[in-house]
Amino acid sequence: MVSPVSGSAEPLSASGRSSEKLSLPSLQSKMKTDPEGYDTELHLIRSQFYSALELFQQQAALNFSSITGVGADPTVAKDLGDRAMFLAHVTPFYPKQLAEFPSDLAAFLKSSARTLPSGLRFHVTQALILLVNRKIIDIKDTLALFMELQTLDDRNLRKLAFSHVVHSIRRMNKNHKNEAKNRALQNVLFALLQQEDEAKAKRSLITLSELHRRKVWFDDRTANAICMACFHSSSRIMIAVLSFLLDYEKIENDDEDIDDLSSEDEMAKNPQVVISKETAYKAHHKGTTASKKKKKAKLQRAIRSMKRKQRLSSETSNNSYYSPLYHLKDAQGFVEKLFSRLQTCNERFEVKMMMLKVIARTVGLHRLILLNFYPFLQRYVQPHQKDITNLLAAAVQACHDVVPPDAVEPLFKQIVNQFVHDRSRPEAIAVGLNVIREICLRMPLLMNEDLLQDLVLYKKSHEKAVSAAARSLITLFREICPSLLVKKDRGRPVNPKAKPKAYGEVSVLSNVPDIELLEHEDEIDGSEDDESGDEAASIGSDDGIGDSDDDEKSQYTADDGSEDEDVEDDENDSIDEDEGDSDDCDEENDDEDNVETEELDAEEDDDYEEVGDSSKPDDGAGDIGNEDLKAKARKRKLSDFEGQLIAADTSLRALKRLAEAKTSGSSSDLADGILSDEHFLKIKKLKAKKEAKTALAQQGFKIPSSDQLSFKRVDPSKLEAHVRLKLNKEERLALVKAGREDRGQYQARTAIKQNKTGGLSNRQKEHKKYMPLAAKKAKAQRSRQEKNKKRLRSGKQFRGKKAWKQ
Repeated sequence: MVSPVSGSAEPLSASGRSSEKLSLPSLQSKMKTDPEGYDTELHLIRSQFYSALELFQQQAALNFSSITGVGADPTVAKDLGDRAMFLAHVTPFYPKQLAEFPSDLAAFLKSSARTLPSGLRFHVTQALILLVNRKIIDIKDTLALFMELQTLDDRNLRKLAFSHVVHSIRRMNKNHKNEAKNRALQNVLFALLQQEDEAKAKRSLITLSELHRRKVWFDDRTANAICMACFHSSSRIMIAVLSFLLDYEKIENDDEDIDDLSSEDEMAKNPQVVISKETAYKAHHKGTTASKKKKKAKLQRAIRSMKRKQRLSSETSNNSYYSPLYHLKDAQGFVEKLFSRLQTCNERFEVKMMMLKVIARTVGLHRLILLNFYPFLQRYVQPHQKDITNLLAAAVQACHDVVPPDAVEPLFKQIVNQFVHDRSRPEAIAVGLNVIREICLRMPLLMNEDLLQDLVLYKKSHEKAVSAAARSLITLFREICPSLLVKKDRGRPVNPKAKPKAYGEVSVLSNVPDIELLEHEDEIDGSEDDESGDEAASIGSDDGIGDSDDDEKSQYTADDGSEDEDVEDDENDSIDEDEGDSDDCDEENDDEDNVETEELDAEEDDDYEEVGDSSKPDDGAGDIGNEDLKAKARKRKLSDFEGQLIAADTSLRALKRLAEAKTSGSSSDLADGILSDEHFLKIKKLKAKKEAKTALAQQGFKIPSSDQLSFKRVDPSKLEAHVRLKLNKEERLALVKAGREDRGQYQARTAIKQNKTGGLSNRQKEHKKYMPLAAKKAKAQRSRQEKNKKRLRSGKQFRGKKAWKQ
């Protein structure tokens, strides 16, 4: 250190200044403009700073308290703080003279932080932050110091140090991320988080959580370190970590709400956010240079605000779930260790519930097996249990298809026996049915036929919540296993033979997924056209029955053609299934097809006879004509029967050859097993079409996959029964008055008309309208006639006996 200069007045007098009139802010501005001309002043102030610094260090070495000694004088502390801030401001202009000043200031703050007065400590910390922001000293060297400053009992200093650490790391990762530097900073915070000191671990946890929430350190290391803090020896640290993990989505939503509010405030301040061509042209071409600069800045602010809104809207539209639990390296070990701590801890019930939720969320997210967890939950499954909906939501979350059904079955039966019975309250029955539905959605093998039929009977309950829960259970099993339902409850399922997979059953892919869609491309694309064509054909056939002989002939031939097409389609399907068979099998198929065509023709004869019988009139002449028509039709059909057989045989053989050529061609296209980008795009489009058809057939109900269920959080409020209780008179009056708040004060129509500020009404205009004499006479005559009619009507009414007529 440099010793203090004794003759301080001499150099100041040489430069034409007096030491008594020394003003640090004015000297600071002049030294920035002319650094070389103020070396003597810098040397003086630097010497004064180091002399005061040495006194404070000697005081700390002698263990003096800050109340007595040198620190008791507020002027000395103020001079030291002012000179520290002064030197921090001018350090960039004197890098050689003040090369050791940043390290000396950091060492002084580290050694004497607890003994310094709060005001001096705050000023020295501000000076050090200024040096870090000017990049004269690195954040890596001062991070541990700033984290230690946060543990002091000084609220303003703690807030300043915390905001500086967060903003420095955020600014460092704004443009690009320096992984080596981030890793070094993370190691400092991770080491503090693992310490036994609760204050340091808490401040480290808060800093890591804030950086992770702001998506600055949004990596696996940070998420894993936060999750592992659940096993800290301090229960407060454990509770803080559990609340962060559980409320992560809530924190994000609050942050988005704050961003939305701030954007609304910006919109209120700057209402002209819409960018037009005129404003862009004015910003670049009109006005002076200064005005154009202002317009360009305003335009850029508007563009940034619009981009920010688009980003926020895209983030809100994308409901992509994220949780730090997803980045656990050893999820099974984490769950087992936390569950063992749950079994042995003596914390209050709310803390145990938080641990239960985190364990269940991790088990469902990573699809883990923790068999002891379900009997532990079974002890708390009672309708009168505190926070029972949260507990049941955790139980639902911990169920997935990898868990053996035998392990969950006792818990499942406990829920059924405790919640769903005739003596239970409607709210409890509705909650139980909703929980059973959610568990069966994840593990359908738990349900048997007898239990399901008993539960389904609650659809007849007079309580709306109970009947709705029972109907939702019916809707679920219509899709996953309709055979468990009674026939009247099955409705019209999409797949009547649907059954859940057995435990451990996995569908192994032997080829590219959905590659069979390429072979049935024409069927998927033309299904809608076929349906519309079938409808049109059926309408035309219904309209043309029994009109005339020509109509009957055309209808007959149309029926023949349609049935031939059906036969050809059936044959084509059989070809697709048996394309690898031998020629002998083909001959046998041909014989069978001939037999089938004979049977179809016989059915046509019967149908034709039925149509003729249904269309016969009552008179006898019509009967004779119909019998003649039947005879002619039979003769024509018998004569053409052999020709039709030959034609059907040749057409079927031609269809066989065409189908074989088509299948060989399609197989030759994909024979090499290499699919191009066009093939994958086509598969994607065909899959979307098929899913759309399935969704339309399912009438809006779609069962999510196991991966979607593992990511999905179970909301406890959705398991509750929302039963609306009857309101009393005071509550009804309050609702009525609340509905009248926006309504204005009542006024009569005459008062409203009198207060009218606009023009005259049509009736008032009619009174002032000039009319010819004939029109006036006609109007007067009409009024007289109306008066006479009114007088005649009033004379016929009985008004009672008058008192004076006696």
